[in-house]
Amino acid sequence: MNYHSTEVRQKALTLLRDGMKNADVARQLNVPKGTISYWKHVDRARRGECPGRAQRPACPRCDGELNMRSPSLSIACAEVHPGLVDECERAMRSVFPNNSVCRVRRKGCWEVKLYSMHVWCLFPQHGPGKKHERRIALEPWQQEIVDEHPWEFIRGLIHSDGCRITNWTTRVVGGERRRYEYPRYFFTNTSADIIQLFTGTLDKLGVEWKSLNQSRAAVTISIARKASVALMDAHVGPKY
Repeated sequence: MNYHSTEVRQKALTLLRDGMKNADVARQLNVPKGTISYWKHVDRARRGECPGRAQRPACPRCDGELNMRSPSLSIACAEVHPGLVDECERAMRSVFPNNSVCRVRRKGCWEVKLYSMHVWCLFPQHGPGKKHERRIALEPWQQEIVDEHPWEFIRGLIHSDGCRITNWTTRVVGGERRRYEYPRYFFTNTSADIIQLFTGTLDKLGVEWKSLNQSRAAVTISIARKASVALMDAHVGPKY
């Protein structure tokens, strides 16, 4: 992690207050654009210039009186799927309408990022270490949301840790061997809890699945039955 001196930060704030754009400040001072956006947000908040600052927006999980350093939420999205990058940003803006969302360019991907005091409120599964080494369970209020929007939950999991591919094989038809193609979905994760959340929701939706035999720690779920693939195509679809 790179730490920037108070002098650099103050120089950035001076340029921002003079009207310079975030990207231009980041380029001039060789500081990530996301960092510049955060500094600007904090500076405006301290001066009472943020929209809605006079009346602090309500948080559905707490009373809003948090006194700690603001945590960040970062989601890395592969640049080969620009549609998913756009959807990720829209979702973050929808959940955190009073916070700034920025995109930080990384090698081969975009990091969609925001800072909010209430990230911990809405993501109680946070914790130190790798997620497959600790328990991942939905809170009752989260389960209610998944129960109300199960396909959106499945879609998010597939588009983050899954895929839609086209398999093929050959068969003899009328004495002639022909190529036969068929689509299927895969979902791979090392966390047994996340696998259970995924397959449990598939069961409720009537989607047939099976677990593939693998030697590695990660588990891969396959959806290959024609009717189930049709359901997935209607509600999930390939990455884009």
